Amino acid sequence: MSFDLTGKVALVTGASGGIGRAIAAALAASGAKVIVNYLNSREAAEEAVESIRQNGGEAVAIQADVSKAGEAELLVSEAERAFGRPVELLVNNAGHLVQRIPNEEMTEEHYSRIMDVNLKSAVFVSKAVIPGMKAAGGGCIVNLTSVAAHNGGGPGASIYAASKAAVIAYTKGLAKEQAVSGIRVNAISPGFIGNTAFHATFTSAAAREATVKGIPLGREGTPEDVAGVALFLVSDLSAYLTGETIEVNGGMFMR
Repeated sequence: MSFDLTGKVALVTGASGGIGRAIAAALAASGAKVIVNYLNSREAAEEAVESIRQNGGEAVAIQADVSKAGEAELLVSEAERAFGRPVELLVNNAGHLVQRIPNEEMTEEHYSRIMDVNLKSAVFVSKAVIPGMKAAGGGCIVNLTSVAAHNGGGPGASIYAASKAAVIAYTKGLAKEQAVSGIRVNAISPGFIGNTAFHATFTSAAAREATVKGIPLGREGTPEDVAGVALFLVSDLSAYLTGETIEVNGGMFMR
């Protein structure tokens, strides 16, 4: 058993920065051919690809709005054409809080944006890769959820938290459904991961300091902390693991 992913094609959604970029780099360093999906940040995605190539890996950047089912399907088709074989490793990392909005101010549009980017994207990108995984004899899907799924999130994040809780339930259901096809499905639930656009945008310095004080390991997490778990979940080292959610939060939430 090893982390050797040589020859496998991996698709990481929302991979132009932060956690997604770290996961893409980790998979490429272990031999996978990586598709770096991005929405708007073309320059950042190309930088991620170039970094992988400079370290001896193979990668391409492909733009798609994975919150739209049609674009999710096209993304997978382009990914398969890029390397001439099916996607065998999928990391559904794309997700967003979008904006902190109290429930009494909730609009249908905001609700849909949150649910689409966090849950719908995982559902339809997974749907698109499954036929290829079956043809290849199996594969691995990793969904990114959040500690917010357990604690309800911060102010104005109730729908975000609900969408991430739905990702956990979806992971379990899909794992049961696809086990017979040799497709394993697991989730990662990050806690407070620093050096990400999420906290740079939505978390104040005071809230950041207070949160770290409550983390038993005494520090913010890093994107690389999450990437290491993703690498484990798509490797042979987790061959008997499916339907599980791994908490990566330094002890701030323990099940």
